[in-house]
Order: sequence, then C-alpha cells, then structure tokens
Amino acid sequence: MTAIAASPPLDEATIHAHAATLLEVANRAVRLAATGGGRLAVSLADYDEALCRPGAAFVTLKRHGDLRGCIGSPMAWRPLIEDVADNAHGAAVRDPRFAPLTERELEGLSLSVSVLTPPQPLPVDSEADLLARLRPGIDGLIIEDQGRRALFLPAVWESLPDASRFLGHLKLKAGMAPDHWSPGFRAQTFQAVEIKGGA
Repeated sequence: MTAIAASPPLDEATIHAHAATLLEVANRAVRLAATGGGRLAVSLADYDEALCRPGAAFVTLKRHGDLRGCIGSPMAWRPLIEDVADNAHGAAVRDPRFAPLTERELEGLSLSVSVLTPPQPLPVDSEADLLARLRPGIDGLIIEDQGRRALFLPAVWESLPDASRFLGHLKLKAGMAPDHWSPGFRAQTFQAVEIKGGA
C-alpha cells in the first residue's frame, strides 16, 4: 500500500481532463488480467499529480451491454491511478458473480470508470424518509444494517429509475429482505463522475 497525504478530492473538471488516461490504464489492466498477465503495475512518477491524489473508483465491465464485472472502492485510501488499475483487474477476475474474464471475451467488451465523492451520512428515521430524500440519477447509495452492507453506483438508476425498486434491489444485494427495516439501518449517499470507453 502506498502512503498518501491528505488532499481535497478531485473535481469533475479535473477527472474529465484526465479521462483518457484513466480509461487507458483501466483498459490495459483488464486486458492484462484476461490474458493471464496478472496485475498492472503503475508508477506514480509516470502520472500527473492529480491522479496520484487519494481517490475512490469503481470499474464496470459490460459485454454486449450486459454486466460482466464491477469492483471498486467506496472510500479513498490510495492514489486514484492505483485504485483504478487494481479495481479494473478485480472487475475482470475477482467479481464473485462471474467467472474470470477470458481473452475471447475482450471482443464486445466496454468499460467505465466511476470516480466517487466521499460518502456522506444520510440520517433517516424510516424507509419513506429515505426514499423521499434520494435523488434519482444523482445519488449513489450505501446501506448497512445488522452486519450486512451493499452499494449501488448512481449509474444503477439507469436500469432501476424508481426509488423504491432501487432500494429494494440494493437490500437484496446486501442479503436483506426487500421490506427490511430496523432502528439500526444506516444510509450514506455519494455522487460519481462516470467516464466510459471501449476495451
């Protein structure tokens, strides 16, 4: 793990300014993983200072439009460029929902990198309160209760545009019943800047 100093999170303009580099690193990491080459090593000396700041990112793989892997970091704990490289590798070979990506599957593959803002607690006292405060298409959501936890990126709103269904599916992902609620239920929201590219 690389030691990093505290610094402000990247803004949207900076992320878009470095979009090509982030996609290129993610692409190389995925291809290396799919061809049996292991993890992509990145040297911070090769990248702009902005990409060496702490950053949290998710890398999502799709093949012919269907999800093929998604791995990420909900909190920034290492340089963004390292986080993207490692999570791209993870999306290719460590997502427990899928078998490791093969070289044959690189055809038709696309990827996206979502850079997250720091999660913020969303104090709520009921499910109705939570649903009323969610912003469809804007907020990502982390839920946690009784040792179970799950996260949806803001991009999930594209397939689950209704807040009630969005929350219900997230509960299922966390291993909760769709109607689960308890006094200990906790929620956090975050936003993400998503950049898309081919693989």
